[in-house]
Amino acid sequence: MEENQVNHQIDIELNEEVAEGIYSNLAIITHSQSEFVVDFIKLMPGVPKAKVKSRILLTPQHAKRLAKALLDNIQKFEQVNGKIKDLENTFPINFGGPTAQA
Repeated sequence: MEENQVNHQIDIELNEEVAEGIYSNLAIITHSQSEFVVDFIKLMPGVPKAKVKSRILLTPQHAKRLAKALLDNIQKFEQVNGKIKDLENTFPINFGGPTAQA
């Protein structure tokens, strides 16, 4: 390591509750001049109302870094697992399965 390089390490703690994660199958992104807001939502079949499960606030600079990191990881994933099918024109309301009957 060169003399003028500084080792920048961050000690990150991940508690059990956060480590479990929150499932989301829809994200809604809005922004103002100073921040991006990403709402993660879980839609369930047959339920007309969905709740925001998590909201993340980002600076524009961090939102751009996140977008680049996601693109990089998607490219790495596709190199190993094949192309991800793009379902851009669909909205996951019925989940594509059969209609439930009692």
